[in-house]
Amino acid sequence: MRKPAGQRRLHSTVIATGWASFFNDVSSEMINPLLPVFLTSVLGVGVGFVGVIEGIAESTASLVKLFSGWLSDRLRKRRALVLFGYVLASVARPVIAVALTGWQVLGLRFADRLGKGVRGAPRDALVADFTEESKRGFAYGYQRAMDHAGAVVGPLLATVLLATLALGYRSLFALAAIPAALCVLTVWLFVKEPELKATEQAPAPPLSGLLSSARGMDRRLKGLLLAVGLFALGNSSDAFLVLRARDLGVSLELIPIIWVVLHVSKSLLSIPGGLLSDRIGRRPTIIAGWIIYGLVYIGFAVSWSQWQVWFLFAAYGLYFALTEGVERAFIADVVEPEQRGLAFGLYNFILGLAALPASLIFGGVWERVGFQTAFLLGAALALVASALLIISTRSVRKHYECTA
Repeated sequence: MRKPAGQRRLHSTVIATGWASFFNDVSSEMINPLLPVFLTSVLGVGVGFVGVIEGIAESTASLVKLFSGWLSDRLRKRRALVLFGYVLASVARPVIAVALTGWQVLGLRFADRLGKGVRGAPRDALVADFTEESKRGFAYGYQRAMDHAGAVVGPLLATVLLATLALGYRSLFALAAIPAALCVLTVWLFVKEPELKATEQAPAPPLSGLLSSARGMDRRLKGLLLAVGLFALGNSSDAFLVLRARDLGVSLELIPIIWVVLHVSKSLLSIPGGLLSDRIGRRPTIIAGWIIYGLVYIGFAVSWSQWQVWFLFAAYGLYFALTEGVERAFIADVVEPEQRGLAFGLYNFILGLAALPASLIFGGVWERVGFQTAFLLGAALALVASALLIISTRSVRKHYECTA
């Protein structure tokens, strides 16, 4: 029976976090696609240093998420960390407009990703704090949909501004401060701190007890993290998909459009993916997503025409829709409220830790053996991770059966 509209409604704080993600991604995606070109053509930075900048930036975010998640549990103040993270990123990012050297951009990207690391795990925990168990798939699906919508609007807005106003890189980067300010304003005005229940008053253990606290977490969470870590080792940079698209004849001018297709697919399908997990359970939804990932990678291995690339990129968005938000909902379901920040921090830390070796392995296999083997290896790891998830979390029942 269909639920009344009131029972499907999300809390205002959850809605606000979605809009904050939207504005933040509009701002970042006005800059990020153009940043490598700005660094190499305007500042004269070598391609190798561009890799150093991005590697340090993403590693920073992953490491900080682990600490910030624990800190939000310890302080029982998630909103302040979310706000600080967005403020730090929103101030640092547009300042790239006045950068004169690659080292200055490195510092600003470090601050930007530091802000992402500070806000990421506390924000995910905040969504769980304000959402009942039977709607968490919907809530996280909404959050990811808004994030990806911003990733669609940002590049399109940048393209329009560059084409119609003949702006330079620096002027465009400065204008990115506007959606960044809207992001901070949204969090300041509309994101609230949850009222703690009596059972949630105890703070997380001190930093010295961080590892012991992680060891004592639910076995199902450990199983998920183990499977996610294995899957992540086969989940290399999406830049390789772009290279494969170029090999199949997609023109350089159409690469930004195919990227928009991917983000549109992610945005449109994330909420249905979350709702599906609310209906059939988290585990089968995640497994379905990983299987789709494997099929997409097999498709990239055997495709022979550029029209197939467009279909594969759209299907690739379905994988994100069935996993990104649903994995977060799974974590919220099996972790005690006072440990949610740490759990989300561990999750993001594992994803970040696997990102570099995943791309190194994929690139090395592509160069030494061939692209087909590289893509098939990614598909195989996805299927093995699916089997591992089934085995390691087999005690998980449909997450809200006992409250139905």
